[in-house]
Amino acid sequence: MSMQQQIEQKLQQAFTPNHLEVLNESHMHRVEPGSESHFNVILVSSAFEGQRLLARHRAVNQVLATELAGIIHALALHTYTPAEWEQQGAAPRTPSCVGKP
Repeated sequence: MSMQQQIEQKLQQAFTPNHLEVLNESHMHRVEPGSESHFNVILVSSAFEGQRLLARHRAVNQVLATELAGIIHALALHTYTPAEWEQQGAAPRTPSCVGKP
């Protein structure tokens, strides 16, 4: 199972999301081809109702603690309640890595 699939599976089980995107953005950085080290997560879940952003990110980090202690170098988190996602409609785009040609 790829790291991307592993992240998706864990987040599905932990948060029962309305919307989930796990994007491997390693190719946007100075890493070996095929690397799985940089991810962007868009997670929409009712589980985030009444939680501040920091609490949401801590909850995700706790679920992915093993992965974060290992191969993952960077994890961009965009966490929304369903109502927030309806208003937002999209997560911010990831900027290009400094030094990446």
